[in-house]
Amino acid sequence: MTSRGANAGANQEHPDSPAQNPAGVDTNIAWLFFVFGGVASVWLAYLLVQEGMTLGWGQLWFSLVYWIVLAYLVLPRLHRILTRIYVPGYFIGRARTSDGLLGDPINIALLGSEAQLHAVMRDAGWTRADDLSFSTGIRIVRSTLARRSYPAAPVSPLLLFDRQQDFAYQQQVAGTPGKRHHVRFWRCPDGWMLPGGIAARWLAAGTYDRSVGLSLFTLQVTHKINPDTDTERDHVVSSIQRADAAVAVTTIKDFSTGYHARNGGGDEIVTDGDLPIVDLREVPVAAAAASAPHRVPTDSRNRRPAPIIVGALFVAARGLFALYLMLSILLKWDIFKQEILSNDHTLSSIEADVGLRGFVILLAAFTVLELLLAWQVFLGRNWARTGAMSLSTLAIIVQAIAVLSGGPGITLQTNLPGLSLDILLIIALSSDRAVRYARRRHTIPRRTAGRPHITAAP
Repeated sequence: MTSRGANAGANQEHPDSPAQNPAGVDTNIAWLFFVFGGVASVWLAYLLVQEGMTLGWGQLWFSLVYWIVLAYLVLPRLHRILTRIYVPGYFIGRARTSDGLLGDPINIALLGSEAQLHAVMRDAGWTRADDLSFSTGIRIVRSTLARRSYPAAPVSPLLLFDRQQDFAYQQQVAGTPGKRHHVRFWRCPDGWMLPGGIAARWLAAGTYDRSVGLSLFTLQVTHKINPDTDTERDHVVSSIQRADAAVAVTTIKDFSTGYHARNGGGDEIVTDGDLPIVDLREVPVAAAAASAPHRVPTDSRNRRPAPIIVGALFVAARGLFALYLMLSILLKWDIFKQEILSNDHTLSSIEADVGLRGFVILLAAFTVLELLLAWQVFLGRNWARTGAMSLSTLAIIVQAIAVLSGGPGITLQTNLPGLSLDILLIIALSSDRAVRYARRRHTIPRRTAGRPHITAAP
């Protein structure tokens, strides 16, 4: 598999590392923040362990906080750093998780338009899955716990061609989202071919969710899949064939070597390596659907991602805390003044007033600058993102030096909340999605930077 198709497949970048962005000083700085965020998250986990020993792990709330930090911050960031080293950056027949781990096998290829694909999937009895969002995420949690049906429950994002699936379809089993057939679809880049020079318009990954559990690698709540992915592959293909007699299927035997492996959730995968190619080009579709313009998926760099929003909120939180401290001083001026005088008997009352006024002015300026910086981060300005992370990095380093120099430890009663805020800010703004969004003006042509490009359906 060393033909031009394999070379075309090599353009799939690693999905989770800023180091794959355009070369230069900016790239190296982004990677340093990315790694520093991972190291800082490990330190945060260590501090929480120490705090847990002090408070006692029997306190459920603290154990829950530690699990969230470990499963959703520390382990994913470590995986992203390590997979940058050992996961190939070209097409190898596997999707990837948002944490950079190898995900489900790509086990179906298709030819045909998007309208034909949607039409045949609907006729085959499949339901298009909702996009994953905060509201649909809450709904799937509720339906899973209550064992209520949610036929359009979203599926987790997997990455191929440096982006998540364009859409997914599913069939629930026993009326619960805990068990379902599901298949993700990715539109292939124009001119892209499978290894061996074989044409494909769509690639798909079909697997069967058998239960809900914890990921082996990240400890996150996730669906557990049936190891026999070939059975699910054959189920998807046969349901499409039954839906329309115009569907033609050819199979590339031993497209990849049959293997036993694990996906990003730690679930076992067993496959024989065959790849069916489903030809939908003769499938009739309604005239309105066939003539409707095809909407090329908007570049993911042009959609404001959650890490940018969260990072902007954290920056704003720093400014609001400074505002709170400033108002506290103004409202309790005499108390703060008396504390200064009691700590330094050489100061006069006037000098204490001058010192407090200067500190209040600094807090006011810091508040304004932080709120303006938060707004620029929200707008996706790369300089603002870098500046916000630089301030947090400096604060973390200063606190680390203070601890190593024999200063007071970091606890809940001292500055652990503030340190956590700075670490979370770096983790959010150094994420791949945040980096790509902040750099979108440099990498997306001006013609497409504002809105999706509309073309005629293929």
